[in-house]
Amino acid sequence: MSHTLSQKYLSTRGASYGLSFEDVVLKGLASDGGLFIPEEIPALPASWESEWRDLSFEDLAFRIMSLYISPSEIPSEDLKGIIKRSYATFRHSERTPVVELDPQQNLYLLELFHGPTFAFKDVALQFLGNLFEYFLVRKNQDKQDQDRHHLTVVGATSGDTGSAAIYGLRGKKDVSIFILFPTGKVSPIQQAQMTTVLDPNVHNLTVDGSFDDCQDIVKALFADPELNSTHNLAAVNSINWARILAQITYYFYSYFAVTKTAGFTQDSQVRFVVPSGNFGDILAGWFAKQMGLAADKLVIATNENDILDRFFRSGGNYSKNDSQGMGVKETHSPAMDILVSSNFERLLWFLAFQTSTASSVAEKRKQASESVSGWLNQLKTQGGFSVPAAVLDAAKAEFESERVSNDETISQIRSTYNTCFPSNLGAGSAKSSKTGGYILDPHSAIAVNASLRSIARNPGTKHISLSTAHPAKFASAVDLSLQGQDGYSFQEVLPQEFIGLEERESRVTPVGASAGWQGVREIVKAEVEQELQGLR
Repeated sequence: MSHTLSQKYLSTRGASYGLSFEDVVLKGLASDGGLFIPEEIPALPASWESEWRDLSFEDLAFRIMSLYISPSEIPSEDLKGIIKRSYATFRHSERTPVVELDPQQNLYLLELFHGPTFAFKDVALQFLGNLFEYFLVRKNQDKQDQDRHHLTVVGATSGDTGSAAIYGLRGKKDVSIFILFPTGKVSPIQQAQMTTVLDPNVHNLTVDGSFDDCQDIVKALFADPELNSTHNLAAVNSINWARILAQITYYFYSYFAVTKTAGFTQDSQVRFVVPSGNFGDILAGWFAKQMGLAADKLVIATNENDILDRFFRSGGNYSKNDSQGMGVKETHSPAMDILVSSNFERLLWFLAFQTSTASSVAEKRKQASESVSGWLNQLKTQGGFSVPAAVLDAAKAEFESERVSNDETISQIRSTYNTCFPSNLGAGSAKSSKTGGYILDPHSAIAVNASLRSIARNPGTKHISLSTAHPAKFASAVDLSLQGQDGYSFQEVLPQEFIGLEERESRVTPVGASAGWQGVREIVKAEVEQELQGLR
């Protein structure tokens, strides 16, 4: 692993090589259907631990991103400006603060919900929105209206990606954003956060079906050459490499926060536990480790949609359907109600590359791309695939997994509320101000539950559990858990920004089950045309 000044990118399925950072950010998805990855994972500078230890979140982000973005593409001062603008919207001075949730258990919570939409997606999507704007301003310098480069951003959401992307792109020039979400399967607050944004460049489509159906439509749109050539499609889902890149920062930031705590020694271990749906969040942790972050294993925490957990427990069999032949299940943690974890493809490519017996780098890349293409084709045609033992062993060297049921999620929210009273809380942390303790959202509760299991196996290891959303976004699950508990009142938990949100004017376009991706394509074309007419 090394750091080159001209970092290039390739597709996991082999058709695209040597792409620039700008190429992969604006394209989002490769033309062969693959995901973009860096040709090399950069190594950290020798003195990273001492030099980076006390940096602000923004300065740390700059150091990390500079290893992936050549200054010939984005000059250093410009990159610093993009980063500064991206995190100026956060409510907490530390951006992603660490809370000591349970000192006896060495359990820490990384709060990732201090951005404008109260979810971890803001960390990446504020940055991505500013990146899009930066590249478009540069492309459109001195261009007249009809010649301007216009970006059509398309994304699918199970709740939080949509609002975070919309807040990152609302009102930005030369870009339209279309967000698809499954009808009735996002929380009322999440839906209101998306649909009450009335900027002309924001378009919400509600789809009869599941999140996976929405994601399939998005992938089909990206695979359509005609739409791509006329509308310059760009991705905001975690298939966009810039999202993974932005999320690497908080692994380093929280690692430094925990290593500064009392009782931390050279021999202490740090382990991260991540609630996982599309695998992007935890993949950022894997990149941090590959770069040289001194962390122990990464723990994947899934809900009852447990394709990732089953992969590790079934000998490397990655299958859409569980033993009962069930498809996606609706749970209290809807952002994780996903059958196919898109970002897992990126990990599989690197594992195939690392375990390849080929002698040259070029041959290893070729083999890895062929393996991934074959597996993903099997997933599409047969509903699943199995990886060789060497690939599974390489995955197990880095990851463990846990499955947390719906009932366990609810009981964990209640248990944490009644037993955890952290003293180092900042403004905006999710705590009842009366007699109750810390309040977890259901996704964060899954990570805490998985953390406690991992702590039981690894006493003494410090665990950083990722808290991905503010509990107010998931009122029904939190109420179900805490109704009647001493000191609990949901109104107390509700941030000012959410009050009255569901009553505001909203705008949304329903998409019937029969419309298919072609129907969505026509909606996109018509809406963009209408939007551009209004600007001329």
